[in-house]
Amino acid sequence: MTDYRRLRVALLGAGAVGSQVADLLRKHGPELADRAGATLELVGIAVRDVDADRDVELPRELLTTDAEPLIVGSDIVIELMGGIEPARSYLLQAINSGADVVTANKALLATHGPEIFDAADQVGASVYYEAAAAGAIPIIRPLRDSLAGDRVQRIMGIVNGTTNYILDRMDSEGADFADVLADAQRLGYAEADPTADVEGFDAAQKAAILASLAFHTTVPLGAVHREGITAIDKAMMDAARHAGYVIKLLAVCERLTGETETGGDAISVRVYPALISRSHPLASVHGANNAVFVQAEAAGNLMFYGAGAGGVQTASAVLGDVVSAARRHIAGGVGVGESTRANLPIVEIGRVTTRYQITLEVDDQPGVLATVAGVLSEGRVSIATVEQTVIGDGEEGSGVARLVIGTHKAREQDLSETVDRLAASGVVERVVSVLRVEGD
Repeated sequence: MTDYRRLRVALLGAGAVGSQVADLLRKHGPELADRAGATLELVGIAVRDVDADRDVELPRELLTTDAEPLIVGSDIVIELMGGIEPARSYLLQAINSGADVVTANKALLATHGPEIFDAADQVGASVYYEAAAAGAIPIIRPLRDSLAGDRVQRIMGIVNGTTNYILDRMDSEGADFADVLADAQRLGYAEADPTADVEGFDAAQKAAILASLAFHTTVPLGAVHREGITAIDKAMMDAARHAGYVIKLLAVCERLTGETETGGDAISVRVYPALISRSHPLASVHGANNAVFVQAEAAGNLMFYGAGAGGVQTASAVLGDVVSAARRHIAGGVGVGESTRANLPIVEIGRVTTRYQITLEVDDQPGVLATVAGVLSEGRVSIATVEQTVIGDGEEGSGVARLVIGTHKAREQDLSETVDRLAASGVVERVVSVLRVEGD
């Protein structure tokens, strides 16, 4: 057996992911040592309750409620606690004590990433976070390293498994949102409080991380436009299917060429439910799986697909980072910092241009369609397709029709103002929905 240098590894957190990381470190230690060129010694696991039930049985002597002694003197610190504090303080303490750190904490990186990366730069440490954006899918290294010599134009990602599970079943089975959400909670895909998932907060955190990497620009979480899926209903699913689309919650990170006053590039980062053609690769992402579709200037279109969550799946990405950190320790030298020097401006959602599908309920009377078309034209929104269906009788006996209008590309601000004018036009009974169309 090769006599490797021994590296001390501290683990903070032993939940679904942490317990799997600890188990795999212990089971596959010799194999990981061969890959890393160092023996990875798990010196302890910091937990809130040493007696709590866990998915994996762990040696009690490794468990402690006192994290700080583990951090001090460790070569690699793995943070899988989640949340902001005390995770932030522990990571900073680990970095300042000379350790490399591995984390899957998307919320922490989305809100305090610059502070953590700056601290690592100051002492020559490295921060690894492959598991923070899409679970087991290897997307961080490709964006940070493999595509560093290219220019990423656009990222579209399905980065939340819970919402994809819900929308996929609504599409394939015609099920209602509330029923599928309840099933997702029973199956463990959704938390008892599903707000972070269904309102897009989780996806927004991941979008901020991906955009920061892709565009070499610090993207604050507050700069990410966010909408959730709670307004999506069966009628919207049916209309999407009829038009050849599927609805997905997308994280869209986009380079906008010539958008600044001086003709320079800007970026847009947004999360919302959107229509995407059934022929697009992202349309075939089913269940709780994730996928990230990258469009680069030279490399072209790239697709990364796989499990976006799950204890053992996410543990795979974490252990990959641990091996990378160990190799860096053996090789020596300072860690590689994050490249955020491009400092591209981030534009508000109103300046984004895309296509839309607008669904209206209108009076089924002569001249209504002409009125609607006139309002759209005045708002600089061009009609591509119109489909009209009579759906019932109005209060005074006149018919009520549903109009599904597909537009050519329009600026978000123009579209939003035009929809407001349609709602106040007197011929529109109700604006049923407005969905963006992505993936063209």
